[in-house]
This record gives sequence, structure tokens and C-alpha cells, in this order.
Amino acid sequence: MQNEQELKELVRQKYSEIALQDKETNASSCCGAGGCSTEVYNIMSEDYTQLEGYNPDADLGLGCGLPTEFAQIKPGDTVIDLGSGAGNDCFIARSLTGETGKVIGIDFTEAMISKARINADKLGYNNVEFRQGDIEQMPVGGGVADVVVSNCVLNLVPNKKNVISEIFRVLKSGGHFSISDIVLDGILPANLQQAAEMYAGCVSGAIQKNEYMGFIKDAGFESITIQKEKKITIPDDILSGYLSAEEITTFKNSGTGIYSITVFARKPNCCTPGAGCC
Repeated sequence: MQNEQELKELVRQKYSEIALQDKETNASSCCGAGGCSTEVYNIMSEDYTQLEGYNPDADLGLGCGLPTEFAQIKPGDTVIDLGSGAGNDCFIARSLTGETGKVIGIDFTEAMISKARINADKLGYNNVEFRQGDIEQMPVGGGVADVVVSNCVLNLVPNKKNVISEIFRVLKSGGHFSISDIVLDGILPANLQQAAEMYAGCVSGAIQKNEYMGFIKDAGFESITIQKEKKITIPDDILSGYLSAEEITTFKNSGTGIYSITVFARKPNCCTPGAGCC
């Protein structure tokens, strides 16, 4: 597997391509990457169409959950969306913050930022903005967000611990996040772990569930809760690009699970000197 910078460049290139694909192509693959499946549609993404603020032009079918549904966003909140893509979660968040709130989408792929800005202009929103940047070093000040959301993005970042620390930094005291992501329970076959396409497809970049939850706890968050969990099944016609028939059978019988989880956590409300949380 490549080093961190090479992995980031892989993701940047792949998601620049994905920005130009249609929703059906993205949703029938793994986060838009890897071969499309003829067996199953909607491998990871969930249905946004009934949510207020939904805009079909912004829905690329790349998510693995509905974090905004669980994020407890209130009118007037400032919300940051990590890996904002074409703006889908940002526009839904904006329907909850209203005109008095603010939504900031961060994405490091220029093609996605361009697409999101076009969508925001079409909608006439003046309180939704998109900033190009790395979520390991967010282009926002500390303590600015009431809520952070993200949908199937942390698994694409090599240093997930850094991102979680950044989330802690940008949240206000007492602020919280709701993030949907892919985690593992068990070990992936070596060929899946090493496949660049499957890294860009949100699978081989996922880490163990207990390690993921541990990073959140170690960063200083409290009230850590799994709001939703579902098992992800990768169809055989995608797996066959990386594994033999025998290896696919062994993998299915191994007990290894790939899961989408939506996690809530709160930054302590402790603005006392030396508390280290503000």
C-alpha cells in the first residue's frame, strides 16, 4: 500500500472522476470506486430523497448513512460538513439551520468544490459555502462549529486520528458531531487490503471498529453513541475483481464484517483554564 501522500493523491484523482459520473454509477459501486455491480444497487448509500433540503443535482450516491438525520441540528447553528462532495449533506443541513445558520463544506477535490458551488448558486443560498482543503488541517478557525457532520469520508483519510483531533478543535465547547463511516470487524483478505481501487472505494481504508471508537474517546469526546449500524455486503461481481472464487468463499465464511456506523459524540462543555478542551 502507498504512503499517506500517495493515498491522498489516489483519492483526489478518483473523486475528480467520480464528480463527473452519474448517481447510478456511483451508487452501484463502492463509494463510486471500483467496478459497478449488476447484483445489487445501492451497496452503501441510503435514500435521501424524502429529506427536506434534498437536491438531486447534489446527490452523487456516495454516502453510507444519513448523518444529518441524527445530527440534532438546530436553527441558527453553524455546521461543518467534512468531505462535502457536490453539497448533498450541506443543503440538507441548511434546511435545518435555516437562514440564520451557516453551513461550511470542506472537500479537497477541486472538481467537487466546483460542482458544489454551482449547485449552491442555483439554489440561491448565501449561507452555504464550500472551502477546498484537507480535513486533517481544516481551513477554519477553532471553536466555530456547533455541529460537524460527515458521510463516508474518514475511511478515505490515511491518518484518521488527526481528523478526529481536528473535529475536536473546530467544535465549540459543548458542540457535537454525527458521522457515518465504514468500519471493520475482522481482517480483510490481503488482496482487498492492498487494492488501490478498494481504498478509494471506502473499504480497504476502513479500520477496526474498536480502534475507530477508541480514537474518538482518546480525543476527549464524551457521550459517544452509535446511532445506527448496518452490515455492508460487497457483491461477488465486485469481489471477483480482487479475489478468486475460493478466496471469496473463505472471506464470506471468515466472520469478517464490513459495517456502516453513524456515531455521535460531544465535546465537553468545559471552558475552564487548563481543561484542554476549548
